[in-house]
Amino acid sequence: MKFVTKMLVLGLIMAGGIALAQSKAADPDVNARQTLMQKNGGAMGVLGGMAKGDTAFDAAAAEAAKAALIADAAATPDAFKNNASDPASHAKPEVWTNWDDFVSDANALGAAAAAMDATTLDGVKAGLGAIGGACKACHTEYKAS
Repeated sequence: MKFVTKMLVLGLIMAGGIALAQSKAADPDVNARQTLMQKNGGAMGVLGGMAKGDTAFDAAAAEAAKAALIADAAATPDAFKNNASDPASHAKPEVWTNWDDFVSDANALGAAAAAMDATTLDGVKAGLGAIGGACKACHTEYKAS
């Protein structure tokens, strides 16, 4: 991966971290969950920016964002294993009462990301619908406003 591409992806992840710091949770488990979700947002920002034409298509950056989504989806169950309570948390209690469904939703995100062809702009555009749908399905059921 080109150095510039790595720096772009890292910059987006760091920018997300700065935004997260404004409402940082006191509980380390909640903080870790929020950091993971912020990384997902950064990866979606990279892919969405390319799909909308806001940034030039870069296959290496698209592949890095795809890989981040796959890894983060796999890490989601572990990040949420502890039902930690914190006023800054956006997780609904249903995460833990419907655990198997929650894990299934995380797996669906990983599968949607894995299925996306990140080598072409058309592939990214085509794959974003399924990825966004997986995010929305989980957030609708398990994320408080």
